[in-house]
Amino acid sequence: MLTLLGINKVLAIYVGPAGYAAFGQFQNVVQMISTLANGAINTGVTKYTAEYQDDEYQQRRVWQTAGTMALFVALILSALVFLFREQLAIRFLRDASLITVFEWFAATLVLFVFNTLLLAILNGKKDIHRYVLANIAGSLSALFVTVMMVVYFGLLGALIALVAYQSIAFFVTLLLCLKTEWFRWDAMIGPVDGKVAKNLAKYAVMALTSSITVPMSQILIRDHIGQTLGMDAAGHWEAMWRLSGAYLMLFTSILSVYYLPRLSELKKRQDLRGEIFRGYILILPVAILTTVLIYFFRNKIILFLFSLDFLGMRDLFFWQLIGDLFKIASWFLAYVMIAKTMTFIYIVTEIFFAILIYQFIKFSIPFWGLEAAAISHAATYFIYLICVYIIIKKNKLI
Repeated sequence: MLTLLGINKVLAIYVGPAGYAAFGQFQNVVQMISTLANGAINTGVTKYTAEYQDDEYQQRRVWQTAGTMALFVALILSALVFLFREQLAIRFLRDASLITVFEWFAATLVLFVFNTLLLAILNGKKDIHRYVLANIAGSLSALFVTVMMVVYFGLLGALIALVAYQSIAFFVTLLLCLKTEWFRWDAMIGPVDGKVAKNLAKYAVMALTSSITVPMSQILIRDHIGQTLGMDAAGHWEAMWRLSGAYLMLFTSILSVYYLPRLSELKKRQDLRGEIFRGYILILPVAILTTVLIYFFRNKIILFLFSLDFLGMRDLFFWQLIGDLFKIASWFLAYVMIAKTMTFIYIVTEIFFAILIYQFIKFSIPFWGLEAAAISHAATYFIYLICVYIIIKKNKLI
């Protein structure tokens, strides 16, 4: 979180609000293609690695299947990104001269895929020590590479850094995994097991849905704000969204590292209910306190983390933070859908609410200007929380 905030500060100073919006567009593209490349199977890898904790043979079958599938898809997508680099630069960055960033992306995509696969295995093995070290090393390499590239090359450097640091993060994660008892090269690539592939595919569909609909809705929202209110306004919205994402990492880390593997282990309804209740009791008060502090110190936060050019985002804080609280509350229930492989319902809700927030913003911008984006965020996640609760309750999971 701290390195992400540091990167935000550097970007704010050297590329400004408009450049910040362009960076956000490219980040969403990277997120979508990277998720497609790894088959979106990392959630499944974490679940089954945890589930087969005492069965090394079954774990290896999962890893080999995941690794082979991911490598195959990543190589195809790398080739496609390279072939269509100019079209991608024009469509998403509105600048054909930025094709270099897509060349870098194509070259490093396979490394990114295997870095996320190794992290998913560490998570499933509950090797929190190495998992945390790998993430810290990745964050620090991102900070170092981004600062150097932005200072010397501006926006182009920022975009290249976004994909270049992946290769550094992979080698650090690999070095940590080499020191474990379970790591073997032939355990990462091997024959594809049909049954395992089918099980992973259920998680792939869910993860793909979330990882494509959310970035795509953000791209559309950013485009709409840029066209109606200007690129500086789009940059202010992007800054607010990234600030939310930075502090929400504290909560998503807890949910992905502890909560998901734990829910996967639980079979009884009362145990699930108890785990969710404990999560609310322990985490929600911290979330409320965090959002209150952020709101009251918003002016200082903007100046400290961004610059005077970003003071326009000040009016977004109240509704954005309200929406973030609804978002955190809904995650506890949404993770139950993932852990219990409620594929169809999860897909429908993700697509519906991605469309809903975009339509809310399009409709409300003429009335409330940029603040409409934050109000729509709060309204969407309030409805999402209610819907997910009804779904979980109706399926008698809690």
